[in-house]
Amino acid sequence: MRIGLAVGEMAGRAVEPDEFVEQVRRVESEGFATAHFANVFGFDALTAAALAGRDTERIEIMTSVVPTFSRHPLYMAQQALSTNVACRGRFALGIGLSHPVVIETMLGLSFEKPYTHMREYVEVLEPLLRQEAVAWDGSEFRVHGQLAVAGATRPSLLLAALAPRMLRLCGTRTDGTITWMTGPRTLREFTVPRLRDAAAAAGRPSPRVVAGLPIAVCDDPEQGRARAQRSFSLYATMPSYRAMLDREGVDGPGDIVIVGDEDAVGEQLDRLAEAGVTDFLAAMFPVGEDGRASIARTREFLVRRLADVRSDVAGPGLPRTMRRRP
Repeated sequence: MRIGLAVGEMAGRAVEPDEFVEQVRRVESEGFATAHFANVFGFDALTAAALAGRDTERIEIMTSVVPTFSRHPLYMAQQALSTNVACRGRFALGIGLSHPVVIETMLGLSFEKPYTHMREYVEVLEPLLRQEAVAWDGSEFRVHGQLAVAGATRPSLLLAALAPRMLRLCGTRTDGTITWMTGPRTLREFTVPRLRDAAAAAGRPSPRVVAGLPIAVCDDPEQGRARAQRSFSLYATMPSYRAMLDREGVDGPGDIVIVGDEDAVGEQLDRLAEAGVTDFLAAMFPVGEDGRASIARTREFLVRRLADVRSDVAGPGLPRTMRRRP
């Protein structure tokens, strides 16, 4: 199981370009497989990925995720191809629907048909990422065009998918999924099987499963869960994440975070890998009075774990699998 780290706003605070580029350079030097940028309300994630990609050599740069409603698929493809040029082929485009509170309340757009929107969006986006001509006349999009971005290759495409139809779309048309606030039992019994079955039925390779969860190495797991319950309480109110928490059979985010001492956290990561997770997106959070010390401890644990795995290289510096040393 590869391990990636949240950077920029996804790491908990807004930062300027020089700082987030330095964050990614450090993440690369420590051996992490991927640096993840969220597209929230600060620096644009694709622009951040391009800047970080120009100043790094090995690490994969991924958006986790960019909302689709606010970007036409042709221009999403154009920016993704351009970003992949800047990253020298190490960029992965993660996209998602976002949430009604953002799309309807903030942007004033309709969220009435989220699945239809995403299905047509992917139908238009996917050939454009291969720089092929697209002619699509659907209920949500009517697009006729083609792109020609010099030096560009197709970036990997991942879709934030939680519900059954979205997982089927993801397995059929994309390279994998990115989840958030989805627990190990749900991943093992619901997410991974549906995704793999859809990919197999479509004759596609086994998909990536990027599972994002908050993580903290600490001596008091109950304190850690209580902190997570407070810090991430917003997610329990969002319908899509609430559905995943309910499917897991838990009350809130504090019940599914990765927390405990080094041995306990290692066992929880092992369970994710056994559930079929191919990539863990680590979102570190502070526990206790000295938040910086707890973050440092979590990071040191993850770096040591990276040093204890053996990699089979899948591409330009991107590990296909990571296994614990015997």
